Amino acid sequence: MQRDVSASKELGELRGDLLDAAVRVLREQGAPHLTLRRVVEEARTSTMGIYTCFGGRAGLLEAIYRYGFDVLQEVLLRSLDGQAEPFERIMAVAYGYREFALADPALYALMFERPLPDFDPSPELRQDALGRTFSLLTETMAGSEEPTRMAYLVWTTIHGLVSIELTCSLRSPLPGWFLDSREEGARVLADGVSALLRGMRQPGGDRPAAR
Repeated sequence: MQRDVSASKELGELRGDLLDAAVRVLREQGAPHLTLRRVVEEARTSTMGIYTCFGGRAGLLEAIYRYGFDVLQEVLLRSLDGQAEPFERIMAVAYGYREFALADPALYALMFERPLPDFDPSPELRQDALGRTFSLLTETMAGSEEPTRMAYLVWTTIHGLVSIELTCSLRSPLPGWFLDSREEGARVLADGVSALLRGMRQPGGDRPAAR
C-alpha cells in the first residue's frame, strides 16, 4: 500500500514537472516548438514519461489547454471579486480577459487560435472550459430572455477587441494608429462593450463607458 502511494506521488510530480516544462517551452519558444523531444529536454526526463502521464503529445497539449483555462478562470474570478452590479461584472470579465491575454499571449493563442493545426481539443474539454469561464458571463445575463446568446455576443466583442490589440502589441508600433498604448486599449475595450450593451438594452447597458 505504501509503495502504491509513493508511486502515485512520484507520477503526480512527474506529470507536474512535464506540464511546467511544456508551458515554459510554449511561452519562451512558441507553439511550434512543443515537440516531445523539446519538452523532455526542458524537464530533463525521458519521452516515456509523457506517454505514461498523458498518453502522448495530444494528451499533453490538452493538459496545457486545460491549464490555460484554469489560469483564465482564476484571473476572471479575481477581477469579479467585490463586483455586484451587472455592468461592473461584465466589465470586470472584459478587463480580466484582456489582462490574461496581454500577460500570456502564447497560452492565449493555444486556447483560442490554431497555432498547431493538428491540435483540436475534444468537445468534452471545450465544454468544460466554457463551463468554467463563459458561464461567468451567462450568469450575469440571467435577466435576459436569451442569456447564452447575449453572453456570446458580449464575449465575441471582448475577444475580438482583445485579440486585435494583442496582435498590434506583438508587432512594431504603427505610427498614427490610435491604439498606441495600454491605456488606450482599455478605453477602446470599455467603449466597445458599453456600446454593445446599450444596443442590447441589457442591465447596465445605459451606463457610460467605463474608464
